Amino acid sequence: MQSTFDERNWLAWLVKVRILILTFLLALQLAVAHLAPSIFPIHLFVSTILLWFALSLFYAMLLSFWQEHRLQASVQLLTDLVLVSVVVDQTGGWDSSFNFLYPLVIIVASILLPRMWAQLMAALAFILYGTVLELNYYGVVKSYCTTHPGLKALQAIIFVNLFAYLAVAYLAGLLVSKLREARVELKDASGALENLQALHENIIQSISNGLITTGLDGRITLVNNAAQKLLESPSSQLLGLPVGKLFIDPLPNAEAQLNHAEVRLDTASNFRKTLRVRVAAMNVPERGALGYVYALDDLTEIRRLEREVRVQDRLAAVGRLAAAIAHEIRNPLTSIAGSVSMLSGIPDMSEEHRQLLDIVTRESQRLNGIISDFLAYSRGKQYRFEKTDLVPLLEDTLTLMRHRMTAENTGIAIENQFAAKEAWTLADADRIKQVFWNFGSNAVRAMKDGGTLRVELEPHGEDWEISFADTGTGMTPQQTEKIFEPFQSNFEGGTGLGLAVVYQIVQAHEGKVWARSRLGQGTTFLLRLRQFDAERQPLQAASTGTAMNPARPAALATAAAEGRRHG
Repeated sequence: MQSTFDERNWLAWLVKVRILILTFLLALQLAVAHLAPSIFPIHLFVSTILLWFALSLFYAMLLSFWQEHRLQASVQLLTDLVLVSVVVDQTGGWDSSFNFLYPLVIIVASILLPRMWAQLMAALAFILYGTVLELNYYGVVKSYCTTHPGLKALQAIIFVNLFAYLAVAYLAGLLVSKLREARVELKDASGALENLQALHENIIQSISNGLITTGLDGRITLVNNAAQKLLESPSSQLLGLPVGKLFIDPLPNAEAQLNHAEVRLDTASNFRKTLRVRVAAMNVPERGALGYVYALDDLTEIRRLEREVRVQDRLAAVGRLAAAIAHEIRNPLTSIAGSVSMLSGIPDMSEEHRQLLDIVTRESQRLNGIISDFLAYSRGKQYRFEKTDLVPLLEDTLTLMRHRMTAENTGIAIENQFAAKEAWTLADADRIKQVFWNFGSNAVRAMKDGGTLRVELEPHGEDWEISFADTGTGMTPQQTEKIFEPFQSNFEGGTGLGLAVVYQIVQAHEGKVWARSRLGQGTTFLLRLRQFDAERQPLQAASTGTAMNPARPAALATAAAEGRRHG
């Protein structure tokens, strides 16, 4: 069994205890000498104590230089025995009240030295004490004793102390041996417990699911690595917080029959996630519940795919039906428009009838525009992908919009900030410019009373991110979720197909588009397109074009999901 005994620390402890005892003895003896006359020379006692102090300080400094700690212990203990003998001699020999210092030195020797050496120290203490008594008894040295026992009594005192010293050495050595064994066993048990704790902690931190533990008060006590990634916060910021404040929706109750629920989470980067949370009470035998354990699963992508499938099915059906009837609607619409045009040429028509014909004409034209937009949305599109710089496209779009804002006196300011002078991508320049114009037009229509449109371009990983942020009326979460679906216009007179076409174009470019909006706080449209890589194969539709079915792209709800995932 490996020893865990630290001799250096015990030696340092011995120096401190020695100084403390010497201080106490000096103060006590001076107080006694002040209250009653003393027959022994107090100056000799004080000198011996001061010498002892000096040696203790020397030993304290020696610890930093001399690494032979066992030899140091032997020297210190021998010095202590000699000085104890001197003090006993100066304070009355067999009448001295300081002979209790011998057992203290023997006990310390049992702690610092092997048992055999402790027994030798006890024998040496007996020899020194007996020598002092013999020298005093026979008058070899000056005696300060107040009594004069007979030879038999003196021998009895000596042999009683011999038995006492050996008993103290034996018992102290036995006790210290047991304590050392117990300490080694405790250290081994502590090491095993630390290893087990480290194993459990590694298991918890390696679990792919998020894990949070709380006390009975609901405050977080542990967060594993997966939970930190899901919550996008380090554990130092999460520990001690009420777990319920992390989520938008209420958490499930451990005592309820249904102990799991789906909750939403707004991360520090304003991204919204959907998590499934399961909760269980953390029970300890004989102590009951000490807290709760929450297991987190990220369902954001799963829910996005579910929405995508639902909307894809719905749009496929709508697309097939609408494409089939769009042409049939346009034929009678053309006849109606022609008939109304002929009727409007009748000379004796009343003003009221002429106004009615004008209404019919305008509404026919509006209906024809809706059908044209929808046919443009559902009809296959041709794309020509080339290496394109996005910066000139943005500058051209913003220049046209600034002129329009000035001409119409809308009170809208347009600002731009480009983090790169060039932003190359593989794209159809005309289609991308159509996307930019649509974003800008929607922003202008949302700011009826003026405002600011801020356009930014910056690199984001391997993509370029373009944002159009307005200060308009904003949208509700329900409107934001459906913003890229057909016929979801929020403006009077709009067909609701502009952003649906934008979504088609972005999907054809293998990009991402989504919207962030809060009611009354404006709307931000974000577009991500991959940066140009000469080694990457160009899109297959580069020259021949690709027919885009409205049901073919990933469902338009993907944009809404991206909006929630990206804030």
